[in-house]
Amino acid sequence: MSSSKGESASDFDVQRVNPLADPNWDSVVATCPGAGFFHGTSWLQVLHATYGFTPEFFISSQPGKTPVVLPMMEVNSWLTGRRGVGLPFTDECAPLCADAAVFASLYKCAVSFARERGWKYLECRGGRSLLGDIPASTAFFGHSLDLRADEAQLFSRTDAPVRRAVRKAEQSNLTVTVAQDLASLRTFYALMCLTRKRHGLPAQPFGFFANIHRHILSRNQGRIVLAWLGSVPVAGAVFFHFGRSAIYKFGASDERLQHLRANNLVMWEAIKWHAQRRFDFLDFGRTSLANAGLRKFKLSWGTVERTIEYVRWDLQTNAFVTVRDEAAGWYNRIFRLLPVSVSRLAGAVLYKHAA
Repeated sequence: MSSSKGESASDFDVQRVNPLADPNWDSVVATCPGAGFFHGTSWLQVLHATYGFTPEFFISSQPGKTPVVLPMMEVNSWLTGRRGVGLPFTDECAPLCADAAVFASLYKCAVSFARERGWKYLECRGGRSLLGDIPASTAFFGHSLDLRADEAQLFSRTDAPVRRAVRKAEQSNLTVTVAQDLASLRTFYALMCLTRKRHGLPAQPFGFFANIHRHILSRNQGRIVLAWLGSVPVAGAVFFHFGRSAIYKFGASDERLQHLRANNLVMWEAIKWHAQRRFDFLDFGRTSLANAGLRKFKLSWGTVERTIEYVRWDLQTNAFVTVRDEAAGWYNRIFRLLPVSVSRLAGAVLYKHAA
């Protein structure tokens, strides 16, 4: 494994590695309990190619034992400073470790490296319990759906309003496609720009999605599900795959055709598609604690809810800190007013600094 030495604990070594420089990384990390899509190289390649973020993973290993992994990337911005995030634009990417004592040594090495690099802070997106009785910097809801049932059972577990919405969508002359080509991703991106404007957020640069196609979809690690009214795209979603698990990463729709309930049809067709191919679980990603509507939507599919907790060590105060969930703020009003073209330009400029 390509690496550079870090500090050593008494009974194991800690190494700092760049998974993108290791052709064996994906096969190694796949052996770790709890490993998921975001621990692999495909997502790291997207973030590195789009924004220039540098992977800085910390691992410890002993002969005959599963490696322990702390995922991290360096975000180096002249606007917002240099910091370590595990991982940027990722809902959850918990450290791969079951032993708090081992993780404490790993984390100590990461903090030491953070000081050397002049990071403002070091943020783990998951794994709070490994660090003892400390506060979460931010918390979210997470939802997961068990797909190990037949279609009738999966449908019966949904709430009654969901079942009615799906039936209505099926009777609305909508068609659904499941694809992974760049043209379908461009179609989804157009819907995504409309959705980001509606939510008062800048649109991600298309280069980000082009890299998703290049490093994920073209490698058979995900799908785009689109609902159409004739030749008009109405709603869509993007899913990533890892082993027998899938992740709902992006969703978008045209609000003008909301009455067709295409969002519900997209999700139901995606659930069926993944279940038919023997995926075990579908993760619905994170939801802000204050977003009651999105939480209700995800729960309505029969999901199991959990809490996702982030942890941030501030290098300036040498303390664990809490921060505000920045999904909503004054800027939402501004971006709702901007034309899509201006929002796309703003996104191309700002996302590298936001992370």
